[in-house]
Amino acid sequence: MAPVDSGIFDRLERFYDALPRPWARIEEIGALTLFVREGEGWQYYARPRPGSHTPSAADLVETRRRQRDLGVPEVFEWVHESRPDLLAVARSAGLDVLLAPLLVLDPAALVPDLPIRGAKIRYLDPAAASFAADLGASRAVARLGFGAPAYRAPLEMAENTLVIDGAGPAERDAAEPPSEEAVRHARAMFESGNYVTAVAEAPDEGILATATGQRAGDVAEIVGVATLPSARNRGYASQLTATLTGRLLASGVDLVLLSAGDDDVARLYTRVGFRRVGTACIATPAAATL
Repeated sequence: MAPVDSGIFDRLERFYDALPRPWARIEEIGALTLFVREGEGWQYYARPRPGSHTPSAADLVETRRRQRDLGVPEVFEWVHESRPDLLAVARSAGLDVLLAPLLVLDPAALVPDLPIRGAKIRYLDPAAASFAADLGASRAVARLGFGAPAYRAPLEMAENTLVIDGAGPAERDAAEPPSEEAVRHARAMFESGNYVTAVAEAPDEGILATATGQRAGDVAEIVGVATLPSARNRGYASQLTATLTGRLLASGVDLVLLSAGDDDVARLYTRVGFRRVGTACIATPAAATL
């Protein structure tokens, strides 16, 4: 990796701390901040509190107890370059740590909007009558895409996946639709202007790929990039990422990041203008730990 301005990591730490706050209850445990989602949706994480010392093993153990009491996933996230000592501490506390490539956009290298084969890109509209159905289809594509073994998904996106190789529109359409509460919560998030989902949609097959941008201030993250297994190798994921990134830049964002499941996935994103700057750590309980 090329040398990276350390100021980027300061901005990332502020972003990760700010992003969940409008939608979560905050609990401080030692040097950790636990974000507990209010309403339905992907659960949040515990992270080191900005400006604090490196969390201790005792902080991690106590936070895990609290997560179990609340019935939320025991997940911890941090940027290795910001907290290099935490990796060893987490492992000593019984956690397995996924080391995910962390990339940021080089705006000058972003590829332009290009047509995609057999489909068009559009954005989910929270005011549209079709929003609930579109949201359900998009989330089903993400679950099916991350559940198939084309690559390892980030842990926070791997919850409740449906592991079906070769899954396509029929499996997507068979998924349980989102609840009314989930639709209301998602609509509020989209209407805030800080969340946007782009989908690749084919006339005869419906929504085949999805990607979401989430922002706090002038920093945004691309998450949930997934393609139905039956629709892979058509360039949907890379072009969705590029098109969504361009929209975020046009809205005033000047730093766009994403975490890749592994080095192979990271290479896909480098082809559309991202470069690796570090490592995102995602920790979950190791097998047979308390």
